[in-house]
Amino acid sequence: MGALVEVKDVCKIYNPGENEVRALDHVDVTIDENEFVAIIGHSGSGKSTLMNMLGCLDVPTSGSYFLHGQDVSSMSDDELSDIRNKEIGFIFQGFNLIPNLTAEENVELPLIYRGVGRRERKELAQRALTKVGLEKRMHHKPSEMSGGQQQRVAIARAIAQAPPVILADEPTGNLDSNSTREIMDILRQLHREGRTVILITHDNEIAAQAKRVIRIRDGKVEEDTAAKE
Repeated sequence: MGALVEVKDVCKIYNPGENEVRALDHVDVTIDENEFVAIIGHSGSGKSTLMNMLGCLDVPTSGSYFLHGQDVSSMSDDELSDIRNKEIGFIFQGFNLIPNLTAEENVELPLIYRGVGRRERKELAQRALTKVGLEKRMHHKPSEMSGGQQQRVAIARAIAQAPPVILADEPTGNLDSNSTREIMDILRQLHREGRTVILITHDNEIAAQAKRVIRIRDGKVEEDTAAKE
């Protein structure tokens, strides 16, 4: 299996000059296909900046980032948007669901933007919701669901078009322990099915459930180890 993600000597600098902030300071990270990796760090460690870079939401100040062998560090906004659409399924802490749409409609929404036809959209949305155990809640709106169920809708939305990379930013941050277990089970299952799962967290217990843990501090990779079984 080849390298999916290659981050080489990447720096991200805000306010260059006297008061510059080095959010990422000469970071090197390689992630292979079908890995399950947790990136852990405290607030301000640089982990969110690294996530934005990996998710093609931002570009480095210097250094290079290759995704599937493509150098994305110098791409235009439109090209980055294209890569995000095709390659990456995002799961955020805040669910980001549209309140007046049903679960099924929320999952369909990004597919509309990608030009997927109506019948295929419906099929993909229903299949994704079934995969996360919400086949009986497809026509419920977010306000009619628990936090855990809403996060499962968000996961269904992320996986509907089977992107090779799942990028989960604090996906259990707003959830109770039972819902946290359910969400982590789904992420592990996605990994078993061949997806690359990159999990951003500040929680050691959550990170320990990944196969590999990258610890980041003050914008540098402090530790990169296989998680303890």
